[in-house]
Amino acid sequence: MTEHQPGIIRRFFRFIGRIASGIRALLSLLFVVFFGFIIAGMFADGIQSIPEQGALYLAPSGVLVDQKSYIDPVGQLMAPTNSGDNETLVRDIIEALDRARYDRRITHLLLDTDYISGGCISKLQAIGAALSRFKESGKPMIAVGDNFNQQQYFLAAHADEIILNPFGGVMITGFGAHNSYFKDALDKLKINMHIFRVGKYKSAIEPFVGNSMSAEAKEETQELIDSLWQFYTSQIENLRQLPNGTIDDFANNLHLKITAAEGDTAALAEQEALVDRIATRSQIVTYLNQVMPGTDGKFNSINMRAYLNNSRLASGSTTNESKIALVVAKGTILDGEQPEGSIGGDTLAGIFADLRDDDSVKAVVLRIDSGGGSAFASDIIRDAISATQNQGIPVVVSMGSYAASGGYWIAAEADHVLAMSTTLTGSIGVFGVIPTVEESLAAIGIYSDGVGTTDISGMMQLDRPMTAQTKMIFQAGVDNIYARFITLIADARGTTPAAVHEIAQGRVWTGERALELGLVDQLGDLNEAIVVAAKLAKISDYEVDYRRKPMTLYEQLVTQLNSNVRASMAGLGVQGLLPTSLRKQAERIFKPLHVLDSLNDPKGLYLYCDNCPL
Repeated sequence: MTEHQPGIIRRFFRFIGRIASGIRALLSLLFVVFFGFIIAGMFADGIQSIPEQGALYLAPSGVLVDQKSYIDPVGQLMAPTNSGDNETLVRDIIEALDRARYDRRITHLLLDTDYISGGCISKLQAIGAALSRFKESGKPMIAVGDNFNQQQYFLAAHADEIILNPFGGVMITGFGAHNSYFKDALDKLKINMHIFRVGKYKSAIEPFVGNSMSAEAKEETQELIDSLWQFYTSQIENLRQLPNGTIDDFANNLHLKITAAEGDTAALAEQEALVDRIATRSQIVTYLNQVMPGTDGKFNSINMRAYLNNSRLASGSTTNESKIALVVAKGTILDGEQPEGSIGGDTLAGIFADLRDDDSVKAVVLRIDSGGGSAFASDIIRDAISATQNQGIPVVVSMGSYAASGGYWIAAEADHVLAMSTTLTGSIGVFGVIPTVEESLAAIGIYSDGVGTTDISGMMQLDRPMTAQTKMIFQAGVDNIYARFITLIADARGTTPAAVHEIAQGRVWTGERALELGLVDQLGDLNEAIVVAAKLAKISDYEVDYRRKPMTLYEQLVTQLNSNVRASMAGLGVQGLLPTSLRKQAERIFKPLHVLDSLNDPKGLYLYCDNCPL
């Protein structure tokens, strides 16, 4: 008897079924592998134990920030590793340094600045203070780098010894603030920019109404960068024990010095006493084995993330009934719910509402790192802070790199306000920008026409010219917000609106100058703000509880995995397809347009500082 063979159709569907089963099995396997990769990524750093004797290897990567920006986890994971800068929390660096200086197992600090791509001077100042505290422990600190830009070198200058690659150099060029201006381009495109503002120093709208920086903006900005440059140069000269004026001379005569050194920038850096040793990477390793002896004649080290994971785990969880909540407000202030990296009015107000419902929260420290944004969202946040204070919970503001315009609006009524000396604050002014494109459309044969019940019906249509009535409405709104702004500050700071107006008008001040003007109460960093909060709450035994918008488990897993992958790739020197220098230039050129596009105040009125991110 012959065996019956299935028909061709049945065999076809059986074949398809086997393929489908195979795909399901493959997908299941990939899921298991992927999930395992996530778990491994989450705990890989924690697996490394702290050596009995070894160095803390501090190699921050990306931009130094107070709060990491949220990026869609799937899009972030699927994007190439080189598709953008990653970020390192400043408070993690400071915590690691402060823990390590008391840790007998940590005998040295190895500082690698190569992977830092950005960070405002106030953040460098805060990290520098932590590096100085570490030095007070007597433990040697060595800084290494293939190259040092201004930001990287500021941190490296705190080391006992700086080692530079023979193909590297130290590039210190001074501070500058330059904008792109679009008036002629807008005229050629026949786009009418209707500007409403209060404050002769409110320069955020200048790129749309002129082709150059105004005299007022130049005056203000020059004063700011001169002050910050003085701080920068004096710090380095003190740290490196260099004569006064050395750094100015280096920057101003760099072209002559490099020419005299026949283009050898490493030799020039050594000649100018900016570095102590020139060595290749392999030579550096050999040297470290000599000066940081560990097991088997090789120096032992642990990276920052692994060190923090181990240290925090060893410290154990606390069950303290008293908490000081730390809330970070970083980025542009926008209306509604917003992801981390921006400040959503509703998002931050919701966090404060949760704090008011938590009996364990005795005080709040609000860390502000923002040049402002939406006037409406700023007041939503201010109201949430006020409600928290009215419930008997003191609120202390710690200003980061900048807390200006809308950032200062939400800070003004706090129980105590601290700033770094290099913080940029103030910018007490208001503006509105409404573009209309009726002439652009007319140029290609498109026209707007119609009827309405009033003279101002359709006043927000961009394809129609702005009427005189509409302009009066917007300017009145701007004037009203400005009056509210200076009155709010006057009430909070114990002065008069007229006195506030004298130092307002959109002008930006350093934290040091703001203290003299009475805009802040004290110079100090985040840690000092926490101490002040504890005093106001009259508590001595407490824990600091970082509060943020909650993420889903999936978001946490994928974000953590991606962070680990990117951190590891950073160490391989992977760069973007577009050179970093060119990416930064492109961002700078089109920054005013990006800011205008991102702002979303319901009335189109903004408290925003353009000169702040220096």
